[in-house]
Amino acid sequence: MAAQNDLPDVKIDPTTLYREEVFTDRRAGTIRKLSPVTVSGADDNTRHVLFSGQTQLLTPAGVLPLAFELEVDTLEAAVEKFPEGVKNALEQAIDEAREMRREQASRIVVPEVGGGAAGGGKIKFP
Repeated sequence: MAAQNDLPDVKIDPTTLYREEVFTDRRAGTIRKLSPVTVSGADDNTRHVLFSGQTQLLTPAGVLPLAFELEVDTLEAAVEKFPEGVKNALEQAIDEAREMRREQASRIVVPEVGGGAAGGGKIKFP
Protein backbone atom coordinates (compact mmCIF):
# COMPACT_ATOMS: atom_id res chain seq x y z
CA MET A 1 0.00 0.00 0.00
CA ALA A 2 1.31 3.48 -0.91
CA ALA A 3 2.45 5.77 1.84
CA GLN A 4 0.47 8.95 2.45
CA ASN A 5 3.41 11.05 1.13
CA ASP A 6 3.35 9.20 -2.24
CA LEU A 7 -0.11 10.51 -3.15
CA PRO A 8 -0.28 13.38 -5.65
CA ASP A 9 -1.19 16.82 -4.38
CA VAL A 10 -4.25 17.63 -6.53
CA LYS A 11 -5.63 21.14 -6.15
CA ILE A 12 -8.13 23.20 -8.15
CA ASP A 13 -6.89 26.62 -9.22
CA PRO A 14 -9.57 29.05 -7.97
CA THR A 15 -8.54 31.66 -10.55
CA THR A 16 -9.41 29.45 -13.55
CA LEU A 17 -12.88 28.17 -12.70
CA TYR A 18 -15.59 27.71 -15.36
CA ARG A 19 -19.27 26.83 -15.26
CA GLU A 20 -20.15 24.25 -17.90
CA GLU A 21 -23.35 24.11 -19.92
CA VAL A 22 -24.07 21.45 -22.55
CA PHE A 23 -26.37 21.98 -25.53
CA THR A 24 -27.41 19.21 -27.89
CA ASP A 25 -29.85 18.51 -30.69
CA ARG A 26 -29.63 14.79 -29.73
CA ARG A 27 -28.66 14.01 -33.32
CA ALA A 28 -25.55 15.72 -34.66
CA GLY A 29 -23.60 16.36 -31.48
CA THR A 30 -23.10 18.63 -28.51
CA ILE A 31 -21.78 22.10 -27.86
CA ARG A 32 -20.12 22.84 -24.54
CA LYS A 33 -20.13 26.38 -23.19
CA LEU A 34 -17.61 27.19 -20.47
CA SER A 35 -18.40 30.45 -18.70
CA PRO A 36 -15.65 31.86 -16.47
CA VAL A 37 -16.61 32.30 -12.84
CA THR A 38 -15.00 33.52 -9.66
CA VAL A 39 -14.43 31.24 -6.69
CA SER A 40 -17.75 32.50 -5.27
CA GLY A 41 -19.56 31.33 -8.44
CA ALA A 42 -20.22 34.83 -9.81
CA ASP A 43 -19.59 35.53 -13.50
CA ASP A 44 -15.99 36.58 -14.20
CA ASN A 45 -16.21 39.16 -16.99
CA THR A 46 -12.42 39.54 -17.21
CA ARG A 47 -12.10 36.23 -19.12
CA HIS A 48 -13.70 34.95 -22.33
CA VAL A 49 -16.47 32.37 -22.64
CA LEU A 50 -15.18 29.20 -24.34
CA PHE A 51 -17.12 26.96 -26.73
CA SER A 52 -16.28 23.47 -27.97
CA GLY A 53 -18.04 20.88 -30.07
CA GLN A 54 -18.23 17.12 -29.88
CA THR A 55 -19.67 14.52 -32.22
CA GLN A 56 -19.20 10.91 -33.28
CA LEU A 57 -18.95 9.62 -36.83
CA LEU A 58 -19.63 6.03 -37.83
CA THR A 59 -16.76 4.66 -39.95
CA PRO A 60 -16.01 1.19 -41.33
CA ALA A 61 -13.53 0.81 -38.43
CA GLY A 62 -16.12 1.80 -35.83
CA VAL A 63 -17.19 4.98 -34.08
CA LEU A 64 -14.78 7.92 -34.36
CA PRO A 65 -15.20 10.53 -31.60
CA LEU A 66 -14.33 14.10 -32.59
CA ALA A 67 -13.82 17.04 -30.24
CA PHE A 68 -12.89 20.55 -31.34
CA GLU A 69 -12.69 24.13 -30.15
CA LEU A 70 -15.09 26.70 -31.61
CA GLU A 71 -13.57 30.19 -31.77
CA VAL A 72 -16.84 32.11 -31.29
CA ASP A 73 -18.46 34.42 -28.75
CA THR A 74 -22.08 33.24 -28.75
CA LEU A 75 -24.06 30.01 -28.77
CA GLU A 76 -25.68 31.04 -32.06
CA ALA A 77 -22.24 31.44 -33.67
CA ALA A 78 -21.18 28.07 -32.21
CA VAL A 79 -24.17 26.40 -33.88
CA GLU A 80 -23.27 28.03 -37.21
CA LYS A 81 -19.57 27.05 -36.95
CA PHE A 82 -20.28 23.48 -35.77
CA PRO A 83 -20.21 21.86 -39.28
CA GLU A 84 -16.92 23.59 -40.10
CA GLY A 85 -15.47 22.41 -36.79
CA VAL A 86 -16.49 18.82 -37.55
CA LYS A 87 -14.92 19.03 -41.01
CA ASN A 88 -11.64 20.43 -39.65
CA ALA A 89 -11.49 17.89 -36.81
CA LEU A 90 -12.14 15.03 -39.26
CA GLU A 91 -9.41 16.26 -41.62
CA GLN A 92 -7.00 16.47 -38.69
CA ALA A 93 -7.91 12.93 -37.56
CA ILE A 94 -7.37 11.60 -41.09
CA ASP A 95 -3.99 13.37 -41.33
CA GLU A 96 -2.94 11.92 -37.95
CA ALA A 97 -4.01 8.42 -39.03
CA ARG A 98 -2.01 8.72 -42.25
CA GLU A 99 1.05 9.88 -40.33
CA MET A 100 0.73 6.99 -37.89
CA ARG A 101 0.41 4.57 -40.82
CA ARG A 102 3.56 6.03 -42.41
CA GLU A 103 5.47 5.71 -39.14
CA GLN A 104 4.37 2.11 -38.69
CA ALA A 105 5.24 1.22 -42.29
CA SER A 106 8.75 2.64 -41.89
CA ARG A 107 9.32 0.52 -38.76
CA ILE A 108 8.35 -2.87 -40.15
CA VAL A 109 11.60 -3.97 -41.81
CA VAL A 110 14.98 -2.53 -40.95
CA PRO A 111 17.97 -4.25 -42.61
CA GLU A 112 20.94 -4.87 -40.37
CA VAL A 113 23.87 -2.60 -41.15
CA GLY A 114 27.24 -4.27 -41.85
CA GLY A 115 28.14 -7.69 -40.50
CA GLY A 116 29.07 -9.33 -43.84
CA ALA A 117 28.30 -13.03 -44.26
CA ALA A 118 28.22 -13.78 -40.56
CA GLY A 119 25.44 -11.38 -39.60
CA GLY A 120 24.22 -9.60 -42.70
CA GLY A 121 20.83 -9.94 -44.31
CA LYS A 122 18.86 -10.52 -41.12
CA ILE A 123 15.60 -8.73 -40.51
CA LYS A 124 15.20 -6.81 -37.29
CA PHE A 125 11.89 -5.84 -35.77
CA PRO A 126 11.88 -2.82 -33.46
